[in-house]
Parts: sequence; C-alpha cells; structure tokens
Amino acid sequence: MALRTIKNIDYVLFFSLIPLLSAGLITMKSLGEGGDYFFNRQLVWIIVSFAVFFLMSLADWRFLRKGNLLLIFYFFGLIFLFLLLLSGKTTRGTAGWFDFYAFSLAPAEPMKIMVILILAKYFARRHVAIAQIRHILISAVFAALPAVLIFLQPDFGSAFIFIFIWVGMVMVSGISKKHLAMVAAAGLIAGLIGWNFLLAPYQQARISSFLYSQDLKGAGYNADQSKIAVGSGRLLGKGIGEGTQSRLEFLPEHETDFIFAAFAEEWGFIGVLFLFIFFTIVLWRILKIAFLGQTNFERLFSLGLATLIFAHFFINVGMNIGLLPVTGITLPFMSYGGSAMAALFGALGILESMRRYSLEMPGNSDENILDERKFQI
Repeated sequence: MALRTIKNIDYVLFFSLIPLLSAGLITMKSLGEGGDYFFNRQLVWIIVSFAVFFLMSLADWRFLRKGNLLLIFYFFGLIFLFLLLLSGKTTRGTAGWFDFYAFSLAPAEPMKIMVILILAKYFARRHVAIAQIRHILISAVFAALPAVLIFLQPDFGSAFIFIFIWVGMVMVSGISKKHLAMVAAAGLIAGLIGWNFLLAPYQQARISSFLYSQDLKGAGYNADQSKIAVGSGRLLGKGIGEGTQSRLEFLPEHETDFIFAAFAEEWGFIGVLFLFIFFTIVLWRILKIAFLGQTNFERLFSLGLATLIFAHFFINVGMNIGLLPVTGITLPFMSYGGSAMAALFGALGILESMRRYSLEMPGNSDENILDERKFQI
C-alpha cells in the first residue's frame, strides 16, 4: 500500500514545490542577523511537513463523505478558536497562537482546510438542490463562524480568507446567477457595515493609506518600503544577501508578510517570473486532479484547496507591490511559519490520496471505479 502510494504521487506537483520552499529558505538565510534562526526553524518545519504529506497520502479519505466525523472536527476547531480569545499568545496585537514553549500553533491554518472539507461535503451532497437559497445561507454559516472568531483576535486578513474560500466554492458548486448577484450585494453591504462598525482604527488607516497614499511614515510605511524593495530589484536583482531593504531592517516582517518583496529585491523580475511559473504549475496540477476527481466531494475539495492557495498568493503579492492593502496574509510555501506549512502539506497529502481513486490513474474508469453511492453523506 505504502509503495503504491509513493509510486502514484503527482511528482510534477511535488517537485514544483521544491523551488518555492528553497526560495523561502534562501531568502531567510540572506536576511543577516536573525536569518539563521528563521532558516533553521523553517527547515525543521519543512521536514515535518513532508512527513505529514506522506502520512496523509497513505490514508483513504473517502470515509469523510459519510457520517458526522467532519462536523465533529469542525466544532472542535471552533472551540480551539474560541479558547484563543481567552488564553492565546498575543503577537503584534493578535491572539492567534497557542504557545507550547518549543513552538507555537495557529489553529486558524488547519481550520481553513477543515472548512474546505466540510463545504466540499455539504455541496457534494446538495449539488442538485444548491439553487435553493437556504443551502447557500447554511454553507455561509460554516465559513462565517470561524471567520468571526478569527476577526475578533483581531486578524482581518485570515478572516477574509475564509470568506474568499466560501465564495470560490459557492461559485463552482452550481449557484444561479440570481443568487450570485445576491451574494455580491450581501458582500457589499457587509463591507460597508464592517468599515463603519467593525474595523479597528489601525485597520481603517491601512486601507485609507492604500487608497490615498497617506501617512507613509505611519500606516503606509510597510507598503511603501515593500514597493521600494520590489522596484529596486529591477531585472536581475541585487543578488543573494544584497537586499538592503531587508538586511537594514527598512522592510518589516521580511520573513513572513513581505518575504515576496525581500525575494524580489534580491532576485529581480526574472526570479519573480520563475516564482510565478512554479505557483502556476502547482495550481494547474491541483485543478487537474479536481477535474478528474472520483466524485463531487474530491472535485470540490481540490477546487477549494486551489482557491486557498490562490487567495494567499494573490493577496500577498498584491499587498507587496501596492495593489492591495496590507492585511498580514503570508505567501504559501515561502513565508516563515510551521502551522501554515504543515496544514498545506497535510491538505496536499489528502489530495494525493484522493488522486489514487481518480479517473486519471491507470485501472480507474467510470465502470470499475468504486460506487459513489456507498459513500453518500
């Protein structure tokens, strides 16, 4: 079983991750003082994540299509998020981590995968009845509950990711144009309410600074320094370890939120181009698995995972080059952080397990593939 699993892994997807992981490690190593600390810890997390990936790929996750196990895990996730508000480790004003001395755990990261799984299960069973507005509203609750708890930490960026995931999965689940327009209108109203009553002053200041280029020494400082770093990379970059914006500490959070800017300064446009190519390959392979999935559950999970990675990539790069406001969203596979890395590789392991039973694999077809009715929810 293990040998078959390893043999059937999508190695185009797997090896496309290596340059992204390496780019993150090299950038951390070149940060100067403190770079070795981030490099060494991230290397450990990558090894752990590889182990998680292969372990998750060994299991047969089709049992998740039936029963209430996913729902139980989902509610446990909500409990952990609630406990964060009471006793979580606070870093830069956000209570988003449980501190276990040797490492910290961010429950929001595995919760993103849990929401993708539970939405995939919900929509897979109701793909015919999705035209009914109540199913759209119920599915929205699954994403809104963790989003609200994370927003209260406060972490607006991560909370928005849950909404992004829900919108992406609703759009591919067969929603009608009328209901899609209603979702867009509801989003606009929610945005107006959030701006006036929910966003903290510093969050409003970040958005205002982005829109009007205000307060470059205050709320707009991070974004301004990031744009300087990206622009100074020019075509070929300044070279490894020669990025002055990051090494001289002008660029904040250069190992997490702004690692793209730190990379772009050292590697230039050519390096960024290769970065985009490998991210595109990763998304292409995930979407290919989605289109050849055994059932709607596998297809929707794959599409949800692609939505998650794309959302992080799009928002992080956008805020690094000044096209989006700063939200604290990290860059997948490159930014420092073990929770996000392990959660993503765990999700990719689940994806590889699902791929073993897809129409892509030799011996599987519409006739001899396992009857989907045995796994109805």
